[in-house]
Amino acid sequence: MLTIRARLTESSDFARTTKSGHRAATEFFVGYLYLTGTNESPKAGLIISKSVGGSVLRHRIARKARHAIAQNISTLPQGSLFVLRAIGKTEKAQTNLEVSEIINRLIKKSNQAATQ
Repeated sequence: MLTIRARLTESSDFARTTKSGHRAATEFFVGYLYLTGTNESPKAGLIISKSVGGSVLRHRIARKARHAIAQNISTLPQGSLFVLRAIGKTEKAQTNLEVSEIINRLIKKSNQAATQ
């Protein structure tokens, strides 16, 4: 589980991350990473809409995604905001692999943008 300090809770943070952050996608998820420039610990949040499925399925996906993010949150840069959006029918997704792939791609994108 994500600790309370690692949770993204403000709607303005979700909006800033999804609109201004770097984006990476896989078949079942889209990830966004926004660097705030602060020295705070990274924060993460989930967006799982009703188009994914019923409440039981959405909660199952959310649990898997939170677990996968918790395993990878230490690799995120300090002061970063990470949002994971589920798209489509994700019950067949290999959540751990996809989340770690998205995070690795986003870190590469943010490092490339910082060096330019």
